[in-house]
Amino acid sequence: MHGMLETSSGFTLMGADTPPGMEHTPGNNFSVSLSGDDEAELRGYWEKLSADGSVAVPLEKQMWGDVFGMCTDRFGIPWMVNIGQSQS
Repeated sequence: MHGMLETSSGFTLMGADTPPGMEHTPGNNFSVSLSGDDEAELRGYWEKLSADGSVAVPLEKQMWGDVFGMCTDRFGIPWMVNIGQSQS
């Protein structure tokens, strides 16, 4: 099950539960995904979310062409940040 919220500034915020085949451990049964194409603003969010937390996947260009990273913030919330390539 997923939930999705699109903001007026063009960002998409999504939530997801534990996918099939992934072991459920209390505390890892969800993650929040933040995506958009405003690289400067999303990198700012990444810096704040990853500060005093832990980084599982560094925010960097991925094989599919977007910049992507995964971290857990200081409150234990797992985040996925995806910076899409502008379609201009």
